[in-house]
Amino acid sequence: MTTIDSEALCALARRAGAAILEVYHRPDFGIESKADDSPLTAADRKSHAVIDAGLRELDPAIPVLSEEGRDIPYAERRQWRRFWLVDPLDGTKEFIKRNGEFTVNIALIEDGRPVLGVIYAPALDLLYFGARGAGGWRQDAAGDVQTLGVRAPEADAGHAVVKSRSHPSGALAEYLEGVQVAESVPVGSSLKFCVVAEGRATLYPRFGPTMEWDTAAGQAIVEAAGGRVVTARDPEVPLRYNKEDLHNDFFIVSA
Repeated sequence: MTTIDSEALCALARRAGAAILEVYHRPDFGIESKADDSPLTAADRKSHAVIDAGLRELDPAIPVLSEEGRDIPYAERRQWRRFWLVDPLDGTKEFIKRNGEFTVNIALIEDGRPVLGVIYAPALDLLYFGARGAGGWRQDAAGDVQTLGVRAPEADAGHAVVKSRSHPSGALAEYLEGVQVAESVPVGSSLKFCVVAEGRATLYPRFGPTMEWDTAAGQAIVEAAGGRVVTARDPEVPLRYNKEDLHNDFFIVSA
């Protein structure tokens, strides 16, 4: 795997988070609409600018694909063996609700697989990091660092299942009819991956639309913590990246 300065990368995620908070703390942060009618705020653009510049400074040879700069032709990016995949502000609905559960997502993709990921929740001052072969950790607002590790459900107790705060799904309800559920863990944005990676939950099934930048950093962190992120139709197939169509398959995150 490419040697990346993880400390510099985490510092970059924090700087992007600070740019988001400048907007978040305004009385009115100016909601607009993207082409797909999802909300867009000035915070998305400010975070994108910080991350794009910072990644190019870290290594100008590694291209960047970001939600806010997505219009790169497949004919160009299909040649990329290695690239950064970024969501400058994941959980825009959580941002608008002001519940704090929105994140900065930065992932390094190599040969279609995420090998490194950083997720930072600026309003919570909570940072997660994971890298292939190096494990994962989280750092809380007090500066305390905890090693990440997934856990299996307790025998006969059932799963602690992560559910989206903002994206309910009838297909999810149908899937869970065949799963023993001990408790539900409602979480927003890519923090859903993180609660599996840290062992607070044991299963996160997603039967709603997501894009590659929504999941790459979370997948890297879960896999670094010993878990799996696979397609819902085939449990032996992990999510892949840099497809011509950047939409993900439905997927399952588990220990």
